[in-house]
Amino acid sequence: MKKVISLFMLFLVLSYIPSHALVVHTGKQIQLNVDTATPVMLSETKQTAFIKVSLTGFAQEKDGVRTPANIAIVIDKSGSMGGQKMQQAIEAAVMAVNILDANDIVSIITYDNSAEVIVPATKVSDKDSIIRRIRNIRANGSTALFAGVSKGAGEVRKFIEKNRVNRVILLSDGQANVGPSTPTELGQLGISLAKERISVTTIGLGLGYNEDLMTQLAGYSDGNHAFVENANDLVKIFRYEFGDVMSVIAQDVNIIINCSPNVRPIRVLGRKADIIGNRIHTRMNQMYSEQEKFVLIEVEVLPAAEGTSYELAAVDVSYENLRSHKKDTISGNTKIAFSSSREKIKKSTNIAVMEKAVEQVAAENNRQAIQLRDKGQVHEAKKVLNQTAEYLKDKASAYNSDSIKKLEQENRQDAEEIDDESRWNTKRKDLKARIYKRSKQQSY
Repeated sequence: MKKVISLFMLFLVLSYIPSHALVVHTGKQIQLNVDTATPVMLSETKQTAFIKVSLTGFAQEKDGVRTPANIAIVIDKSGSMGGQKMQQAIEAAVMAVNILDANDIVSIITYDNSAEVIVPATKVSDKDSIIRRIRNIRANGSTALFAGVSKGAGEVRKFIEKNRVNRVILLSDGQANVGPSTPTELGQLGISLAKERISVTTIGLGLGYNEDLMTQLAGYSDGNHAFVENANDLVKIFRYEFGDVMSVIAQDVNIIINCSPNVRPIRVLGRKADIIGNRIHTRMNQMYSEQEKFVLIEVEVLPAAEGTSYELAAVDVSYENLRSHKKDTISGNTKIAFSSSREKIKKSTNIAVMEKAVEQVAAENNRQAIQLRDKGQVHEAKKVLNQTAEYLKDKASAYNSDSIKKLEQENRQDAEEIDDESRWNTKRKDLKARIYKRSKQQSY
Protein backbone atom coordinates (compact mmCIF):
# COMPACT_ATOMS: atom_id res chain seq x y z
CA MET A 1 0.00 0.00 0.00
CA LYS A 2 2.84 2.38 0.91
CA LYS A 3 4.49 1.68 -2.46
CA VAL A 4 1.28 2.60 -4.30
CA ILE A 5 0.97 5.86 -2.34
CA SER A 6 4.63 6.69 -3.05
CA LEU A 7 4.17 6.18 -6.77
CA PHE A 8 1.00 8.31 -6.69
CA MET A 9 2.84 11.14 -4.88
CA LEU A 10 5.68 10.95 -7.42
CA PHE A 11 3.14 11.26 -10.23
CA LEU A 12 1.63 14.37 -8.58
CA VAL A 13 5.07 15.98 -8.16
CA LEU A 14 6.04 15.31 -11.78
CA SER A 15 2.72 16.64 -13.04
CA TYR A 16 3.51 20.06 -11.54
CA ILE A 17 6.99 20.34 -13.00
CA PRO A 18 7.05 22.58 -16.13
CA SER A 19 7.45 20.49 -19.28
CA HIS A 20 10.63 22.30 -20.35
CA ALA A 21 12.35 21.10 -17.16
CA LEU A 22 11.81 17.45 -18.11
CA VAL A 23 14.61 17.07 -20.64
CA VAL A 24 15.30 13.46 -21.55
CA HIS A 25 18.47 12.89 -23.59
CA THR A 26 18.29 9.84 -25.82
CA GLY A 27 21.03 8.70 -28.15
CA LYS A 28 24.42 10.41 -28.36
CA GLN A 29 25.74 13.87 -29.17
CA ILE A 30 28.93 15.29 -30.60
CA GLN A 31 31.33 16.46 -27.92
CA LEU A 32 32.24 20.16 -28.04
CA ASN A 33 35.33 21.63 -26.38
CA VAL A 34 36.24 25.32 -26.59
CA ASP A 35 39.75 26.13 -25.37
CA THR A 36 42.32 28.86 -25.64
CA ALA A 37 46.03 28.15 -25.89
CA THR A 38 46.76 30.84 -23.29
CA PRO A 39 43.94 30.98 -20.70
CA VAL A 40 45.99 33.45 -18.63
CA MET A 41 47.51 36.35 -20.55
CA LEU A 42 49.79 39.25 -19.71
CA SER A 43 47.91 42.21 -18.26
CA GLU A 44 47.99 45.75 -19.72
CA THR A 45 49.20 44.43 -23.11
CA LYS A 46 47.63 44.06 -26.54
CA GLN A 47 48.40 40.54 -27.80
CA THR A 48 47.16 37.64 -29.89
CA ALA A 49 45.60 34.39 -28.74
CA PHE A 50 44.47 31.12 -30.34
CA ILE A 51 41.01 29.67 -29.78
CA LYS A 52 40.39 26.01 -30.61
CA VAL A 53 36.81 24.87 -31.21
CA SER A 54 36.96 21.08 -31.17
CA LEU A 55 34.23 18.64 -32.18
CA THR A 56 34.56 14.90 -31.56
CA GLY A 57 32.15 12.39 -33.05
CA PHE A 58 30.41 9.95 -30.74
CA ALA A 59 31.09 6.22 -30.99
CA GLN A 60 28.94 4.15 -33.29
CA GLU A 61 26.69 1.61 -31.64
CA LYS A 62 27.92 -1.97 -31.46
CA ASP A 63 24.70 -3.19 -33.09
CA GLY A 64 26.36 -2.69 -36.47
CA VAL A 65 23.78 -0.16 -37.64
CA ARG A 66 25.35 2.67 -39.62
CA THR A 67 24.19 5.49 -41.84
CA PRO A 68 23.52 4.18 -45.36
CA ALA A 69 25.74 5.53 -48.12
CA ASN A 70 24.88 7.06 -51.48
CA ILE A 71 28.15 6.97 -53.41
CA ALA A 72 29.14 7.83 -56.98
CA ILE A 73 32.56 6.48 -57.95
CA VAL A 74 33.91 8.57 -60.84
CA ILE A 75 36.87 7.01 -62.68
CA ASP A 76 39.14 8.75 -65.16
CA LYS A 77 39.56 6.41 -68.14
CA SER A 78 41.58 8.71 -70.36
CA GLY A 79 44.43 7.17 -72.33
CA SER A 80 47.03 7.78 -69.61
CA MET A 81 45.05 5.51 -67.25
CA GLY A 82 45.89 2.42 -69.31
CA GLY A 83 47.64 -0.68 -67.97
CA GLN A 84 48.42 -0.95 -64.24
CA LYS A 85 46.59 2.26 -63.30
CA MET A 86 43.29 1.13 -64.74
CA GLN A 87 43.71 -2.38 -63.37
CA GLN A 88 44.23 -1.03 -59.84
CA ALA A 89 41.37 1.48 -60.23
CA ILE A 90 39.06 -1.37 -61.16
CA GLU A 91 40.23 -3.46 -58.18
CA ALA A 92 39.68 -0.49 -55.85
CA ALA A 93 36.14 0.06 -57.17
CA VAL A 94 35.36 -3.67 -56.88
CA MET A 95 36.64 -3.66 -53.29
CA ALA A 96 34.38 -0.67 -52.53
CA VAL A 97 31.31 -2.43 -53.92
CA ASN A 98 32.09 -5.50 -51.84
CA ILE A 99 32.28 -3.37 -48.68
CA LEU A 100 28.85 -1.80 -49.28
CA ASP A 101 25.60 -3.61 -48.54
CA ALA A 102 22.00 -3.70 -49.77
CA ASN A 103 21.06 -0.56 -47.82
CA ASP A 104 23.63 1.46 -49.74
CA ILE A 105 23.39 3.13 -53.15
CA VAL A 106 26.25 3.08 -55.63
CA SER A 107 26.80 4.41 -59.14
CA ILE A 108 29.86 4.07 -61.38
CA ILE A 109 30.77 6.83 -63.83
CA THR A 110 33.70 6.95 -66.22
CA TYR A 111 34.98 9.84 -68.30
CA ASP A 112 37.40 10.48 -71.12
CA ASN A 113 36.26 12.88 -73.88
CA SER A 114 32.84 12.80 -72.22
CA ALA A 115 31.23 11.21 -69.17
CA GLU A 116 29.34 7.93 -69.21
CA VAL A 117 27.23 6.25 -66.54
CA ILE A 118 28.40 2.63 -66.36
CA VAL A 119 26.19 1.71 -63.40
CA PRO A 120 23.21 4.01 -62.74
CA ALA A 121 22.51 4.75 -59.08
CA THR A 122 21.21 1.49 -57.63
CA LYS A 123 20.98 -0.41 -54.37
CA VAL A 124 23.97 -2.67 -53.81
CA SER A 125 22.01 -5.91 -53.93
CA ASP A 126 23.26 -7.52 -57.14
CA LYS A 127 26.99 -7.09 -56.57
CA ASP A 128 28.01 -9.53 -59.31
CA SER A 129 26.24 -7.48 -61.97
CA ILE A 130 27.84 -4.22 -60.77
CA ILE A 131 31.30 -5.78 -60.62
CA ARG A 132 30.98 -7.23 -64.13
CA ARG A 133 30.32 -3.75 -65.52
CA ILE A 134 33.28 -2.31 -63.59
CA ARG A 135 35.62 -4.97 -64.98
CA ASN A 136 34.64 -4.03 -68.53
CA ILE A 137 36.02 -0.48 -68.19
CA ARG A 138 38.80 0.32 -70.68
CA ALA A 139 41.06 3.38 -70.94
CA ASN A 140 41.07 5.78 -73.92
CA GLY A 141 40.54 9.46 -74.83
CA SER A 142 40.95 12.82 -73.07
CA THR A 143 39.96 14.09 -69.60
CA ALA A 144 36.48 15.61 -69.20
CA LEU A 145 36.84 15.84 -65.42
CA PHE A 146 34.15 18.47 -64.79
CA ALA A 147 31.63 16.43 -66.77
CA GLY A 148 32.56 13.28 -64.83
CA VAL A 149 32.00 14.91 -61.43
CA SER A 150 28.78 16.57 -62.62
CA LYS A 151 27.46 13.26 -63.94
CA GLY A 152 28.41 11.58 -60.65
CA ALA A 153 26.59 14.27 -58.67
CA GLY A 154 23.56 13.72 -60.91
CA GLU A 155 23.46 10.05 -59.94
CA VAL A 156 23.81 10.91 -56.24
CA ARG A 157 20.87 13.34 -56.52
CA LYS A 158 18.56 10.49 -57.55
CA PHE A 159 18.63 9.13 -54.00
CA ILE A 160 19.86 12.14 -52.05
CA GLU A 161 18.62 12.24 -48.46
CA LYS A 162 19.78 14.10 -45.38
CA ASN A 163 20.03 10.75 -43.58
CA ARG A 164 22.43 9.26 -46.13
CA VAL A 165 26.14 9.86 -46.68
CA ASN A 166 26.00 11.55 -50.10
CA ARG A 167 29.43 11.55 -51.72
CA VAL A 168 31.25 11.61 -55.04
CA ILE A 169 34.64 9.86 -55.09
CA LEU A 170 36.79 11.09 -57.97
CA LEU A 171 39.88 9.29 -59.25
CA SER A 172 42.03 11.05 -61.85
CA ASP A 173 45.59 10.84 -63.11
CA GLY A 174 45.51 13.73 -65.57
CA GLN A 175 44.82 17.38 -66.24
CA ALA A 176 41.25 18.38 -66.98
CA ASN A 177 41.42 19.27 -70.69
CA VAL A 178 37.80 19.01 -71.86
CA GLY A 179 35.21 21.46 -70.54
CA PRO A 180 35.73 23.64 -67.44
CA SER A 181 39.27 22.95 -66.27
CA THR A 182 40.52 25.60 -63.83
CA PRO A 183 40.80 25.22 -60.04
CA THR A 184 38.38 28.13 -59.67
CA GLU A 185 35.73 26.46 -61.85
CA LEU A 186 36.06 23.15 -60.04
CA GLY A 187 36.10 24.96 -56.69
CA GLN A 188 32.79 26.59 -57.58
CA LEU A 189 31.39 23.16 -58.43
CA GLY A 190 32.53 22.00 -54.98
CA ILE A 191 30.76 24.94 -53.32
CA SER A 192 27.50 24.21 -55.14
CA LEU A 193 27.63 20.51 -54.25
CA ALA A 194 28.34 21.28 -50.59
CA LYS A 195 25.10 23.28 -50.49
CA GLU A 196 23.31 20.09 -51.56
CA ARG A 197 25.09 18.14 -48.80
CA ILE A 198 27.24 16.31 -51.34
CA SER A 199 30.96 16.07 -50.57
CA VAL A 200 33.63 15.22 -53.12
CA THR A 201 36.69 13.15 -52.26
CA THR A 202 39.49 13.56 -54.82
CA ILE A 203 42.22 10.98 -55.37
CA GLY A 204 45.11 12.13 -57.52
CA LEU A 205 47.04 9.26 -59.09
CA GLY A 206 50.60 9.60 -60.35
CA LEU A 207 52.29 12.87 -61.26
CA GLY A 208 50.10 14.17 -64.08
CA TYR A 209 47.05 15.56 -62.26
CA ASN A 210 46.40 19.15 -61.13
CA GLU A 211 46.67 19.18 -57.35
CA ASP A 212 45.31 22.74 -57.05
CA LEU A 213 42.15 21.70 -58.87
CA MET A 214 41.77 18.50 -56.86
CA THR A 215 42.31 20.11 -53.45
CA GLN A 216 39.94 22.99 -54.21
CA LEU A 217 37.18 20.66 -55.38
CA ALA A 218 37.59 18.53 -52.24
CA GLY A 219 38.12 21.47 -49.92
CA TYR A 220 35.09 23.51 -50.90
CA SER A 221 32.85 20.46 -50.52
CA ASP A 222 34.59 19.33 -47.29
CA GLY A 223 35.69 16.02 -48.78
CA ASN A 224 38.99 14.15 -48.45
CA HIS A 225 42.02 14.39 -50.73
CA ALA A 226 44.82 11.91 -51.34
CA PHE A 227 47.97 11.90 -53.45
CA VAL A 228 48.66 8.34 -54.63
CA GLU A 229 52.02 8.20 -56.39
CA ASN A 230 51.93 4.43 -56.90
CA ALA A 231 48.86 2.76 -58.42
CA ASN A 232 49.42 -0.26 -56.19
CA ASP A 233 48.33 1.90 -53.22
CA LEU A 234 44.89 2.66 -54.68
CA VAL A 235 43.06 -0.21 -53.02
CA LYS A 236 44.49 0.80 -49.64
CA ILE A 237 43.39 4.42 -50.11
CA PHE A 238 39.89 3.34 -51.17
CA ARG A 239 39.72 1.20 -48.04
CA TYR A 240 40.59 4.23 -45.87
CA GLU A 241 38.04 6.35 -47.70
CA PHE A 242 35.25 3.85 -47.24
CA GLY A 243 36.22 3.54 -43.60
CA ASP A 244 35.31 7.24 -43.33
CA VAL A 245 32.14 6.79 -45.41
CA MET A 246 30.91 4.10 -43.04
CA SER A 247 31.65 6.08 -39.88
CA VAL A 248 29.74 9.31 -40.63
CA ILE A 249 27.58 10.13 -37.59
CA ALA A 250 26.57 13.74 -38.35
CA GLN A 251 26.14 16.08 -41.30
CA ASP A 252 25.54 19.75 -42.07
CA VAL A 253 27.55 20.97 -39.08
CA ASN A 254 27.25 24.74 -38.60
CA ILE A 255 29.57 26.51 -36.17
CA ILE A 256 29.04 30.08 -34.97
CA ILE A 257 31.69 31.72 -32.78
CA ASN A 258 30.88 35.02 -31.07
CA CYS A 259 33.95 36.76 -29.67
CA SER A 260 33.96 39.18 -26.75
CA PRO A 261 33.74 42.92 -27.58
CA ASN A 262 37.38 43.15 -26.40
CA VAL A 263 38.47 40.57 -28.96
CA ARG A 264 39.01 41.03 -32.72
CA PRO A 265 39.15 37.93 -34.95
CA ILE A 266 42.21 38.04 -37.22
CA ARG A 267 41.95 34.81 -39.21
CA VAL A 268 40.67 31.26 -39.20
CA LEU A 269 43.52 28.84 -39.82
CA GLY A 270 43.07 25.98 -42.27
CA ARG A 271 39.35 26.35 -42.97
CA LYS A 272 37.15 28.67 -44.98
CA ALA A 273 35.06 30.90 -42.74
CA ASP A 274 33.07 34.13 -42.83
CA ILE A 275 34.18 36.80 -40.35
CA ILE A 276 31.75 39.67 -39.81
CA GLY A 277 32.77 41.92 -36.97
CA ASN A 278 33.23 39.71 -33.91
CA ARG A 279 31.18 36.85 -35.36
CA ILE A 280 32.68 33.87 -37.21
CA HIS A 281 30.69 31.30 -39.16
CA THR A 282 32.05 28.11 -40.67
CA ARG A 283 30.70 24.68 -41.47
CA MET A 284 31.70 21.05 -41.91
CA ASN A 285 29.85 18.69 -44.22
CA GLN A 286 30.34 15.59 -42.06
CA MET A 287 31.58 14.36 -38.70
CA TYR A 288 32.98 10.87 -38.20
CA SER A 289 32.71 8.43 -35.31
CA GLU A 290 35.32 9.14 -32.62
CA GLN A 291 37.27 11.50 -34.90
CA GLU A 292 38.16 15.03 -33.87
CA LYS A 293 37.67 17.99 -36.19
CA PHE A 294 38.49 21.51 -35.10
CA VAL A 295 38.47 25.17 -36.02
CA LEU A 296 41.42 27.32 -34.96
CA ILE A 297 40.97 31.07 -34.71
CA GLU A 298 43.69 33.64 -34.17
CA VAL A 299 42.38 36.72 -32.34
CA GLU A 300 43.70 40.04 -31.10
CA VAL A 301 42.98 40.71 -27.42
CA LEU A 302 42.84 44.30 -26.11
CA PRO A 303 44.80 45.27 -22.96
CA ALA A 304 43.14 44.50 -19.63
CA ALA A 305 44.02 45.14 -16.01
CA GLU A 306 45.56 42.50 -13.75
CA GLY A 307 42.91 40.34 -12.13
CA THR A 308 40.42 40.92 -14.96
CA SER A 309 38.67 37.89 -16.45
CA TYR A 310 35.89 37.49 -18.99
CA GLU A 311 34.42 35.17 -21.61
CA LEU A 312 36.73 35.15 -24.60
CA ALA A 313 34.29 33.49 -27.02
CA ALA A 314 30.96 31.66 -27.03
CA VAL A 315 30.24 28.89 -29.53
CA ASP A 316 26.96 27.51 -30.87
CA VAL A 317 26.93 24.36 -33.01
CA SER A 318 24.02 22.76 -34.84
CA TYR A 319 24.07 19.54 -36.86
CA GLU A 320 21.99 16.69 -38.21
CA ASN A 321 22.43 13.69 -35.93
CA LEU A 322 22.38 10.65 -38.22
CA ARG A 323 21.76 8.28 -35.31
CA SER A 324 18.67 10.01 -33.90
CA HIS A 325 17.62 11.61 -37.22
CA LYS A 326 17.14 14.88 -35.37
CA LYS A 327 18.79 18.29 -35.43
CA ASP A 328 21.00 18.71 -32.36
CA THR A 329 22.47 21.88 -30.87
CA ILE A 330 25.35 22.25 -28.45
CA SER A 331 27.01 25.31 -26.93
CA GLY A 332 30.23 26.11 -25.12
CA ASN A 333 32.58 28.93 -24.25
CA THR A 334 36.10 29.71 -23.13
CA LYS A 335 37.30 32.30 -20.64
CA ILE A 336 40.45 34.33 -20.24
CA ALA A 337 42.17 35.94 -17.27
CA PHE A 338 44.95 38.53 -17.01
CA SER A 339 48.00 38.54 -14.77
CA SER A 340 51.39 40.24 -14.48
CA SER A 341 52.98 36.96 -13.35
CA ARG A 342 54.81 35.38 -16.26
CA GLU A 343 55.22 32.17 -14.28
CA LYS A 344 51.47 31.91 -13.81
CA ILE A 345 50.95 32.61 -17.51
CA LYS A 346 53.46 29.92 -18.52
CA LYS A 347 51.95 27.30 -16.20
CA SER A 348 48.46 27.93 -17.56
CA THR A 349 49.40 27.36 -21.21
CA ASN A 350 47.33 24.63 -22.86
CA ILE A 351 50.10 22.72 -24.64
CA ALA A 352 47.75 20.52 -26.69
CA VAL A 353 45.99 23.56 -28.14
CA MET A 354 49.28 25.38 -28.72
CA GLU A 355 50.67 22.39 -30.64
CA LYS A 356 47.70 22.45 -33.02
CA ALA A 357 47.97 26.23 -33.41
CA VAL A 358 51.67 26.01 -34.25
CA GLU A 359 50.95 23.21 -36.74
CA GLN A 360 48.31 25.33 -38.51
CA VAL A 361 50.55 28.42 -38.62
CA ALA A 362 53.30 26.30 -40.20
CA ALA A 363 50.81 24.99 -42.76
CA GLU A 364 49.86 28.56 -43.72
CA ASN A 365 53.55 29.43 -44.13
CA ASN A 366 54.08 26.38 -46.32
CA ARG A 367 51.22 27.50 -48.57
CA GLN A 368 53.08 30.77 -49.02
CA ALA A 369 56.27 28.88 -49.89
CA ILE A 370 54.45 26.97 -52.64
CA GLN A 371 53.11 30.24 -54.09
CA LEU A 372 56.59 31.75 -54.16
CA ARG A 373 58.06 28.62 -55.77
CA ASP A 374 55.34 28.72 -58.45
CA LYS A 375 56.43 32.27 -59.32
CA GLY A 376 60.00 31.10 -59.80
CA GLN A 377 61.12 32.68 -56.52
CA VAL A 378 62.93 29.56 -55.37
CA HIS A 379 65.30 31.33 -52.97
CA GLU A 380 62.43 33.16 -51.28
CA ALA A 381 60.40 29.94 -50.99
CA LYS A 382 63.37 28.16 -49.42
CA LYS A 383 63.79 31.07 -47.00
CA VAL A 384 60.16 30.82 -45.86
CA LEU A 385 60.51 27.08 -45.23
CA ASN A 386 63.72 27.58 -43.25
CA GLN A 387 62.20 30.42 -41.23
CA THR A 388 59.22 28.19 -40.48
CA ALA A 389 61.61 25.44 -39.37
CA GLU A 390 63.25 27.91 -36.94
CA TYR A 391 59.82 28.96 -35.67
CA LEU A 392 58.98 25.28 -35.10
CA LYS A 393 62.32 24.70 -33.36
CA ASP A 394 61.63 27.54 -30.90
CA LYS A 395 58.10 26.29 -30.19
CA ALA A 396 59.26 22.67 -29.79
CA SER A 397 61.76 23.84 -27.17
CA ALA A 398 59.32 26.17 -25.42
CA TYR A 399 56.63 23.50 -25.08
CA ASN A 400 58.87 20.41 -24.96
CA SER A 401 56.85 19.03 -27.87
CA ASP A 402 57.88 15.97 -29.87
CA SER A 403 55.14 16.57 -32.45
CA ILE A 404 56.39 20.10 -33.20
CA LYS A 405 59.97 18.79 -33.33
CA LYS A 406 58.88 16.28 -35.96
CA LEU A 407 57.30 19.08 -37.99
CA GLU A 408 60.51 21.07 -37.77
CA GLN A 409 62.49 18.17 -39.25
CA GLU A 410 59.89 17.78 -42.00
CA ASN A 411 60.14 21.47 -42.88
CA ARG A 412 63.93 21.35 -43.05
CA GLN A 413 63.74 18.45 -45.48
CA ASP A 414 61.20 20.34 -47.59
CA ALA A 415 63.54 23.34 -47.65
CA GLU A 416 66.45 21.15 -48.82
CA GLU A 417 64.40 19.62 -51.65
CA ILE A 418 62.39 22.60 -52.91
CA ASP A 419 65.06 23.74 -55.40
CA ASP A 420 65.36 20.30 -57.01
CA GLU A 421 63.64 20.93 -60.34
CA SER A 422 63.48 17.24 -61.25
CA ARG A 423 61.53 16.46 -58.07
CA TRP A 424 59.41 19.60 -57.74
CA ASN A 425 56.26 18.09 -59.30
CA THR A 426 56.30 15.24 -56.79
CA LYS A 427 57.27 17.49 -53.88
CA ARG A 428 54.50 19.97 -54.70
CA LYS A 429 51.81 17.28 -54.74
CA ASP A 430 53.12 15.84 -51.49
CA LEU A 431 53.20 19.27 -49.81
CA LYS A 432 49.68 20.14 -50.95
CA ALA A 433 48.34 16.81 -49.70
CA ARG A 434 50.04 17.18 -46.29
CA ILE A 435 48.79 20.73 -45.85
CA TYR A 436 45.27 19.65 -46.80
CA LYS A 437 45.21 16.73 -44.37
CA ARG A 438 46.41 18.86 -41.47
CA SER A 439 44.01 21.69 -42.22
CA LYS A 440 41.01 19.34 -42.43
CA GLN A 441 42.19 16.84 -39.79
CA GLN A 442 41.77 14.07 -42.34
CA SER A 443 42.02 10.55 -40.93
CA TYR A 444 44.33 9.16 -43.65
